[in-house]
Amino acid sequence: MPQSGALPQGLAAVQPRVVPRPRPAAAVRAGLFPWVPVCLSAGIGLWFLRPALLAWQEWAAVAGVALAAFAVARLAPVWAERGRIGWGAADGLHLAALAVCLIACGTALAGFRAANVAAPVLEWRYYGPVEGRVVEIDRSGRDRMRLTLDHVVLRDLPPDRTPARVRLSLMGDDDLPPLGQRVMLTAHLGPPPAPASPGGFDFRLHAWFEGLGAVGYTRTPIMSVAPPEGGIWWMHRARMAISRAIQDRIGGQAGAVASALMTGDRSGISEQTNEVMRASNLYHIISISGLHMGMLAGFVYGGLRLATVLVQGAGIGLGRPLHKAAAGGALVAAAAYLWLSGGGVATERAFIMVAVMLGAIMADRRAISLRTVAVAATIILIYSPEVVTGAGFQMSFAATIALILSYGPWSRVAPHIPWWLRPVAMLIVSSLVAAVATSPIAAAHFNRMAQYGLLANLLAVPVMGTLVMPAGVIGAILALVGLEAPALWIMGIGTKWMLLVAEHVANLGGAVTAIALPPAAVVPMMEFGAILAILCWRGRWRRGPTSAGLGLGVALMAAAAALWITARRPLLLIAPEGEAVGLMTPLGRAISKPSGGAFVVSSWLQEDGDMASQEDAAARPAWTGDRRDRVADLAAGWQVWHFTGKGSGERAATACRPLRIVVASEPVDLDAAPRCLLLDPQRLKATGAASIDFREDVPILHHAAPLELRR
Repeated sequence: MPQSGALPQGLAAVQPRVVPRPRPAAAVRAGLFPWVPVCLSAGIGLWFLRPALLAWQEWAAVAGVALAAFAVARLAPVWAERGRIGWGAADGLHLAALAVCLIACGTALAGFRAANVAAPVLEWRYYGPVEGRVVEIDRSGRDRMRLTLDHVVLRDLPPDRTPARVRLSLMGDDDLPPLGQRVMLTAHLGPPPAPASPGGFDFRLHAWFEGLGAVGYTRTPIMSVAPPEGGIWWMHRARMAISRAIQDRIGGQAGAVASALMTGDRSGISEQTNEVMRASNLYHIISISGLHMGMLAGFVYGGLRLATVLVQGAGIGLGRPLHKAAAGGALVAAAAYLWLSGGGVATERAFIMVAVMLGAIMADRRAISLRTVAVAATIILIYSPEVVTGAGFQMSFAATIALILSYGPWSRVAPHIPWWLRPVAMLIVSSLVAAVATSPIAAAHFNRMAQYGLLANLLAVPVMGTLVMPAGVIGAILALVGLEAPALWIMGIGTKWMLLVAEHVANLGGAVTAIALPPAAVVPMMEFGAILAILCWRGRWRRGPTSAGLGLGVALMAAAAALWITARRPLLLIAPEGEAVGLMTPLGRAISKPSGGAFVVSSWLQEDGDMASQEDAAARPAWTGDRRDRVADLAAGWQVWHFTGKGSGERAATACRPLRIVVASEPVDLDAAPRCLLLDPQRLKATGAASIDFREDVPILHHAAPLELRR
């Protein structure tokens, strides 16, 4: 008799023998979601290497890569189940294919966003009437009020060639029109400016994603064409009315800062205050970000949580998750703050992060974790992929990740600190951690490092959290019944203290250190290296791929630091229209003239890590000759000549000889090919700003990369 459970002998001969291949636990499916925004960012970064509207062939290639990678990711486990490959190889192939698919999706997101916001860009200088609707009022870096107009009408320009938006600086002190009003004025307009130097900040890209097709200025009065529009514009005007009321009630720059914190309207803040806040590393306070949104949501959540505890203490709602109701109330408050602040990019990013964390509380998940941060980052990258290159996105997530990583060590140390010292110690640790994480990014983007930023934040941020934001919330509630005055008085005390701290710290000796602009590869290498090291260090595999990833991450950060330290600034810089030339000397960059091309020259000096003014830089020994005809000696017998003013083109033509670099602010007409290296507005128009270095006594010319974004 066959044994129990055995198949009959004939059936056993027919039945195929299947050897089970159970999938091992080494797949490590948990904890991989934080890699999603990393891969998306890599794909977006690939698009920014050559920003352009994708042709259909490129779209087909991106889609083909994404679909092929997705298919491989789905088939890898199937191949392992059939015994064609081992489970270890299947897991690696599955994850690698998913990474490639996400990278391709990131490139597609950037390409789709660029195409979706495509709008005409003015390609010449325009002077004449400009009509449009006021959609934004702010203040420029030169302390001038600016208007942004949409629904633009320009004389003799068809709608399909008219910019969707234009931004105008106001030279007069006319009364500002309300948002939503259609106005008319006479203005000078031009295309968004190209980088001041090769590798510098490209405002054209920023303007493209803002839908900004022209910038300029006006000296004429602003005339109203039609009454202000209603609907959503009534709400925006109400926000601006709240801003004016806060400024009037508190007064001065303290009122302007309080208004910026509550409504996002920074038009009342002078450039002098902005400079003081930057020098003290407190500028982040006047830009509504995760700090403000987190403080507000935390204050509302804490207040509602205390109220629910009292309710449950009275025997009501026992056993019910009232903390979720508190999180929901905080989410509503954060959404109201988003509307009140005007909904800028930084504020939207902060709201998404706070909303994800409050949603995690309502879903019984950890509110603060790398997974939560990854969810917020993924949503933001899908919504606006262009932010990946911005300092705001990079610094806010760097600070958040660093604070999350520091929570574990802090929780082990905190019990050994006296309770009365614990809040102070936590503030010092969190400020130091955030500063260490964000300082390299800030230095790379802004070419400045605030040396006493930690001190300023220790003195100002507690006041921000205990006085300013709570008073703002309470004032907003009391304003419904007209009793907001005491809360605004307290808020004003807090903002005055912050300005006092900022001014004191900014005036300390050596408060600001200038940092030279790093090569373009430094920031991506530094950030991807840090993320790679963090995620691999926290991975479950301590050998193999994660060890290699950790080593690669550390190597990338070290290579970025070495590249930054050893980088040299260009020997010669030529302005986009030939209006200025800068020669690097042992004392710093010497500018060919003390005035003219002020914005371009200030950008050069900032990128050099030089805090001198244009006038001081022009006084450095290098240039000789008349104020309109300047000459400087270079290596191997070469000279650089710079001609400006009326007739500069003719004078440059006669000076064009071998071993000379000739720059003119007017077009130069020659009957034959120039015998010199000639740069004039006509030749610079297609290429933009230029830089020159010498290699083996031969000048090597570099141009700002042309922008290939065209509608």
